[in-house]
This record gives sequence, structure tokens and C-alpha cells, in this order.
Amino acid sequence: MSDDEQTAMIRETVARFVDRELIPLEPQYLKSKLPGSDHPELTPEQRKRLRDVSKELGLWGLDAPEDLGGHDLPTRTMAAVHEELGRSCVPFVLPPDSPNLRMLQAVGTDAQKKKYLQPYIEGRMTSAIAISEPGAGGDPAGMKTRAVLEGEEWVLNGRKIWISNARAADFIIVMARVGNDQRQGGITSFIVEKGTAGFIIEREIPMVGGGSTYEIVFEDCRIPKDSVLGEVGKGYAPMQLRLRTRRLEMGSTCVGITKRALDMMCEHAKQRETFGVKLAERQAIQWWIADISTRMHACRLMVREAADKTDRGEDIRHEASMIKVFATEMAYDACDHAMQTLGALGVTLELPLNALWQKARLMRVYEGPSEVHRQAIARRVLGLRGG
Repeated sequence: MSDDEQTAMIRETVARFVDRELIPLEPQYLKSKLPGSDHPELTPEQRKRLRDVSKELGLWGLDAPEDLGGHDLPTRTMAAVHEELGRSCVPFVLPPDSPNLRMLQAVGTDAQKKKYLQPYIEGRMTSAIAISEPGAGGDPAGMKTRAVLEGEEWVLNGRKIWISNARAADFIIVMARVGNDQRQGGITSFIVEKGTAGFIIEREIPMVGGGSTYEIVFEDCRIPKDSVLGEVGKGYAPMQLRLRTRRLEMGSTCVGITKRALDMMCEHAKQRETFGVKLAERQAIQWWIADISTRMHACRLMVREAADKTDRGEDIRHEASMIKVFATEMAYDACDHAMQTLGALGVTLELPLNALWQKARLMRVYEGPSEVHRQAIARRVLGLRGG
């Protein structure tokens, strides 16, 4: 089977899963986000069903290594997977979450892979990563959280913020600085297990879209010497590998969001009449549809090229930044134009457009805001330091 045939087959399987399992849950999910609602996003039974069905369909460990029970699918195929998942506003991740997987796979020791990566792939463990700090969000090289080796233990002190999944995670990858080097120098990654003394979840921070992130504090948090993930002082590159994986994934997700918004927009435009004329016949609506379709096609090709480069082992730092900016702004605009086309119906909380729009808005900020990426893109093109 060729890579293209394999990708088409996996895409079709994931598309059916989204259409049959996720989209029917959207009304309940949206109801849970209404002000004052006490409805759960998903019941434990529904979450279990999603996990069971996705596992039966062979959708677990898609890009995990085969020797650890995964399918080792190429990045191009994973792009198709995330594109299909992006069509629904129901938050569901096929285990394991790829960015942390890539980081663990790249620099983890055999013992770490056995203890953390194997159960992570099998869905028996969940993870989070702590990079951002109150004074170092879009500029992670400015982090101040420190790690000091005392005998056979590392002692962590510092504060991290905007950490997704921190409360539920069985282990967290924590980025901290060792020694007195500046910027990228000295940055090291550590694995901190849930329940470790000195690891404090200080507060939950409600976010746009109804989700939450967390602020966490490390106060003389002692972890074993072998908790270092990778090499001491060389954690910046693996962290960037993790971030590039997420940015490429976000590009695919944004294509899915755009596709869903465009479909809703076209369906409504062909049915709705104003002043005796279908919205689909109005030039303003046609231009929106044309522009969104063109941008979606371009984004899909950008992601595909970057995915192919990734599979060849090439550096996609530059492409990942361009995809991050282009894709998130495309998805945001697509949802906004769809909401405008649907009028009052488009801005209700009863349709998935609102949830998709909020998701796109969030993505314009996390994993590096658009402005930081634009600066990095320009500096690389100009050949300036720091690009």
C-alpha cells in the first residue's frame, strides 16, 4: 500500500469516527458551556465509549513507534488525521498526544521510555508540559525557573503558567535553567511526577472557550537525578521539536475548522433568501467563500510540504512559523465570515461555530503568538540573528 493510499484509508476512518461519534455529541458539549450550566462536557460513559471505539478502529498510537505498540505513521498521514478531528468542536485527542510523544521519543532514555512513554502510548498515562512563565511566554528562552543538583536530587524552584492538563497529568515535562548561561543556554527538561512534594498547582485559570489552564509553582521540589529528559543544558532543541510538532498539528486542525465553517456557510447561503435573492447569489458572500476556499487549499499544501520535509528529517522551523500564522488567522476569519453569513443564528451558542471560532482565537496566541512568529520569519528571511 502506498503512502497516499494509506493516508486516504486512515482519513476515511477518522472522518467516519468524527461524523458518527463526535459531531452527535456537540449539542451536549455546547450546552455544558452555557452560563450557569451544570451539564458535563461529556459523561464518563461517553468518554469511555470514545476511547473504546477509537481503539477498536485502530486509531491509538498512530504515530508512535512500532516497537512500543504504535503504527509509526508518517507525518503526512497524521496531518490528515488532525484535519478530520478539527471539524468537530468536541475536544477529544487520540492517545497519545503527539508533541510530548515526539519529545520523549527523541531524547528519553530506555528506562524513561519504559516507565513513561510505553504507558503514555497505551493510554494509561497522561502528560503535560510546563514552558511558559509569567515573564516568559512568547519568549521561552527568557525563562527563570531554575534547577540545582544537590547530591542525587535536582531541586526545582520557579513558577510556570498557562499549563494545559496540569491537574490531570500523571507526569509533567518541566523546562528549567541549569547554571548561569543565558537565553537558550542551560535550558534543561525534567520529568516531574504527579504528587511530588513541592509541586504545587496554585490556581486554575478559565480560558476563552470554556477550557482551563493552570499556574503551577515549584518550591524546593526534589526529583531524582535521572529525571533529566535528554542532556543537561541541551533542552532547548528538543523543546523546539515538540513546539514544531504542535504547530504543524495546529495547521491541520485549522484546515478542519475552516472546512466545517465553510460547509455551514455554503449550506446556509444556498437556502437563505434576503429581499428575494439567495445569499449564495450575493457577491460579498461569494467572495468570502472564494477567499476562504483558496486559503484553505493553500494551507493544506503548506502543511503537506512541511509534513513531507519532517518525514525526510529536514528542519521545518521556518515553515512551522508560517503555518502557525497563516492557519490560525485563516480559521479565525473563516469562522467569523460564516457567523456573519448566518446572521443572528451564527452568533448563538447553539451552533458549533462559536466554539470553533473561540478555539481558533486561542490558537492565535498559544504555541507562540502571531506577532512573535512574524518577527522570527522576517529575521530568518533577512538573515538577522535570532531568526
